[in-house]
Amino acid sequence: MNCAKNAPLPPNLTLNLGLKSRNTFGLEVKAERAFEINDAAQLPALFEEIALKHWSWRVLGGGSNVILPPNLEGATLLMNITGQEVVREDESDTYLVVGAGVNWHELVAWTLNHKLPGLENLALIPGTVGAAPIQNIGAYGVEIAQYIDSIEAFDSKSNAFVTLSNKDCQFAYRDSFFKQNPHRFIVTKVIFKIPKAWRARVHYADLANFFTEAGNSNPSTQEIFDAVCQIRTKKLPDPKVIGNAGSFFQNPVVGADQYAQLMKQFPNVVSYPDAAGQRKLAAGWLIDQCGFKGQRVGEVGVYEKQALVIVNHGNATAADILSLAKTIQDSVKGRFGVTLDIEPNIL
Repeated sequence: MNCAKNAPLPPNLTLNLGLKSRNTFGLEVKAERAFEINDAAQLPALFEEIALKHWSWRVLGGGSNVILPPNLEGATLLMNITGQEVVREDESDTYLVVGAGVNWHELVAWTLNHKLPGLENLALIPGTVGAAPIQNIGAYGVEIAQYIDSIEAFDSKSNAFVTLSNKDCQFAYRDSFFKQNPHRFIVTKVIFKIPKAWRARVHYADLANFFTEAGNSNPSTQEIFDAVCQIRTKKLPDPKVIGNAGSFFQNPVVGADQYAQLMKQFPNVVSYPDAAGQRKLAAGWLIDQCGFKGQRVGEVGVYEKQALVIVNHGNATAADILSLAKTIQDSVKGRFGVTLDIEPNIL
């Protein structure tokens, strides 16, 4: 993997690769050294090289949950490990092994086509399977953690492959052991545990309203999948049309006392029950109340249909996006006393 002058480049290495098409914000980014990772077996030798050359490094999947700077020095690992396969089943569950580079939405569709229901509420979430557990992606009342048996990953600290159980992953709201230990693990495979006993989960407001209006009290998995796709398409912009990373801020969780105070001042505050004694506030509602929906500042703005989404109107930079985000955070904090955390990873 020697990149010395006149030395032949490894077949999976590209120098100064443009990554505009590999990040959904559509930011102009160049990777000094981009390595295509098609097989987990490539990682040990690559990390020996990274250690030898003292390169910085990062992993990029679908680029749907990141904010990238104009230049990425060192090594950028493009996660392309594919494949999904049912490996075993027992009386209650089916176990599915999936490569980290598989497109998440395509996997959800694949599971339904193969009569493995359960993931339908998570349809149309952009990104790859490998990135999904890091953020513990969730939507419409379901989190990916509910369906993960274990995860195979490469530990850059020990230069060895490890398997982490669901418990080891320490999943929480938009959080995990991987997120708490950044720059250490590279997810290579996810082992899903899909229960054979299925029940529709349509209690989340948007889904409940959708099926109430449709007069459907017993929707099928495919109907839930289609409904989620319709709802998300109406609310969220297509990254191929306008750059974005989906929901930009996490829904903040507050305690009972703070929630009671907010209800006194703002009786219409939108929230959902969370853990005992806590409420999850709708970040989009908070931002909308501060007047940001549809606002534009230079090349960035807030999506006119969903205040939770920051968009790139063409030539935005990471600095532009983070500047607007800070303005929004300060405004929400000033009015509601609530801190908004940014959801995408900032590299």
